[in-house]
Amino acid sequence: MKYEFSARTDRGRVRANNEDAVSVDRQAQVAVLADGMGGYNAGEVASSMATQFIRTEMVRWLAQARRPGRDVRRALEICVENANLAIFDAAQENAQYAGMGTTLVAGVFQDERLTLAHVGDSRCYRLRAGQLTQITRDHSWLQEQVDAGLITPQQAAQSGQRNLVTRALGVENTVQVETNEFQVQPQDLYLMCSDGLSEMLGHADLTILTAADVPLDDKVQRLIDAANARGGRDNISVVLVQADSSAVPRKRGLVSRLLGSA
Repeated sequence: MKYEFSARTDRGRVRANNEDAVSVDRQAQVAVLADGMGGYNAGEVASSMATQFIRTEMVRWLAQARRPGRDVRRALEICVENANLAIFDAAQENAQYAGMGTTLVAGVFQDERLTLAHVGDSRCYRLRAGQLTQITRDHSWLQEQVDAGLITPQQAAQSGQRNLVTRALGVENTVQVETNEFQVQPQDLYLMCSDGLSEMLGHADLTILTAADVPLDDKVQRLIDAANARGGRDNISVVLVQADSSAVPRKRGLVSRLLGSA
């Protein structure tokens, strides 16, 4: 399976600086997105540290591993855990970085499998056969209330407490990272985003924009433009990953293989 990547981060219409960060390695097929938090410039320091560290270490491990296989999941977890410790140590050693942290979503695309790690409320969606599905679950106070049956998803969507996350990198010296594996089908489209996109656009809008028949870079720009048109109240980061069915080898029949024909 071959994958096409497109990524962009935007300051939005309200924030003075951009505390989001994205990092993609197209050859290794690794994508990382983070949404930083903290005073002064600490949020952008945390998100930049997370994306660069995880991408670099994951790409290095993939290059050295003879048969990554199922070890990819554990390798990704270790990269996230080490990034968390690096951010935590930096916050402890530098007063101006005190309290900094970041949410995270990171994906490794290999053959027909996606290994996905996330912490906090940065999300990943999958568009398959015209249907958009959120495949990460927010680590947030509101999601916990929904899971406990205390409020409905509709009430959560209208709440003013949507930015209260229950997990983040760099806040403590250990982090609970959630990792999952997904089977990829030809023509799947994966959307990673910060809450600056998902809070501005509803599920229906996201479905229409991701399903549009336009080049991937244009699709990323349309998503960001739509979030800004709705107010752009936060930084907006988008990573789109398209699975390309044309890269899947066509199976040859037994006779064709024996004769050596196409």
